[in-house]
Amino acid sequence: MDRPTKTEIRDVAKSAAAIFAKNGLTSALFGGAACEIYGCTRNPNDVDIIVMTDSYTTEYLKSLLVRDSTAEFYTRPSKKIGATYRLLFCRLPQTIFQITRRSCKVDILIPGIMNIPSIPSSRILRSSDGLPVLPFFVLLMLKVQGWSDHRKSDRSDYRAKQHQDVQDIGELLSIGKQRKEDWRRASGWVPQEFSQHGGALISEYVTARGGKAIWEELGFEFVSE
Repeated sequence: MDRPTKTEIRDVAKSAAAIFAKNGLTSALFGGAACEIYGCTRNPNDVDIIVMTDSYTTEYLKSLLVRDSTAEFYTRPSKKIGATYRLLFCRLPQTIFQITRRSCKVDILIPGIMNIPSIPSSRILRSSDGLPVLPFFVLLMLKVQGWSDHRKSDRSDYRAKQHQDVQDIGELLSIGKQRKEDWRRASGWVPQEFSQHGGALISEYVTARGGKAIWEELGFEFVSE
């Protein structure tokens, strides 16, 4: 099955964000789709979106997209043994030359899952085409967290993802430098627990991968040993 194009990824994200907004819910992209919006070169495989709510479950939010869309969003049961959750997809346009249907996986998360902080709506950025996206440093820290989780995983397919994480992190660091991002200016509103956890993960990353100088250029400080 053909992978979604960057344009298709953005279209799916726009549809989801619009439905959430119509229901009074603030959302923001993270993961590969958010990295691409900031300028990373990798083509995202799916759409990862955080909904800033403590009133609804992720399963309800999935059902909301299915209910309020014009048939493009749908769910199916997970194949994982014992799983009670459903997987969410969005149908993609099909040309006359394509025999099989194409779709894009959509992951919905809420604050508290995977150490994701709640982001005030005033801090959520908008892309040039109106897509809501996580603030730069929150995205960067969650990407470093993903790298840490992947490298420690018991699953070989997850461990293999750490190399793509490193590429994404490297590109984000370069983008942050170009944008003159500064953690010292940006960190005031970030929840302390998330900030401390992110700092520890960044130290782990620098110990394993090096490159302390560019992190310092972005305003991070490291304890000298």
